[in-house]
Amino acid sequence: MDGPKVPETRTAGGEVVDFGGEGPPIVLLHGLMGRARTWWAVARWLRRYGHVLGLDARGHGLRARKGTWRTEEFVEDVAGLIRELDAGPAVVIGHSMGGLHAFALAATYPSLVRAVVVEDMAPDQRGRTVDTWRGYFESWPVPFQSLGHVREFFGGTGDYFAECVVDRGDGYHLMADLADLYEIASEWGRRDYWSFVDGVRCPLLAVEAEFTAMPAGQQAELAARVPGGRHLVVEGAGHVVHDDAPQEYRGAVEAFLAALPAP
Repeated sequence: MDGPKVPETRTAGGEVVDFGGEGPPIVLLHGLMGRARTWWAVARWLRRYGHVLGLDARGHGLRARKGTWRTEEFVEDVAGLIRELDAGPAVVIGHSMGGLHAFALAATYPSLVRAVVVEDMAPDQRGRTVDTWRGYFESWPVPFQSLGHVREFFGGTGDYFAECVVDRGDGYHLMADLADLYEIASEWGRRDYWSFVDGVRCPLLAVEAEFTAMPAGQQAELAARVPGGRHLVVEGAGHVVHDDAPQEYRGAVEAFLAALPAP
């Protein structure tokens, strides 16, 4: 790892990783089963645009906070972090679950959010269940015998998942509790979030994977329903676009940030 050591602190919003940089805040929100440190490669180039921080969502990270799992509670956690920074509104960049929390935050607390990037998340997944995920997750060869084993098993997303496991003596296990993850995701199958989308008034970029598992057309509609919203489909990318197509993702986000009004 190059650059300075990345410190981790606790705030009202939870565990926070400070990736460095100076200027207006940029807050990174990870996806389900992830953690803030999965953003490390992105944070390195984002530092030129501001002070970059990542938040471990409740139920995630080494010191996972338990709780109830409504989207509104995740939003309150992020709002608490931005208020504690006391540095003006933040650019909020979220992947998957984090993208949901990002646009919900922008709608709920517009004074805290300067702009939003949503990576591969749809606002309406009603009717879907976690049952198909359950079989896949439970097929994993846990415990993994080494970080090399993790990277080999997950292939192109191996570096991402290597950040999401912890050594428990007998090998590497997922940090997050699967039961908690199922409960978090089950809410997405019961409700839609279009009312949040319709409340967003700041600039928004929706980055969609070509091989997304999200319902067709929704990410384009998400951008269309936000005044001045932008939508991009990244060819060849799977769900973790910033890992699958890092240069395309970087180019899209940098162009978006460069076009923002001065803070």
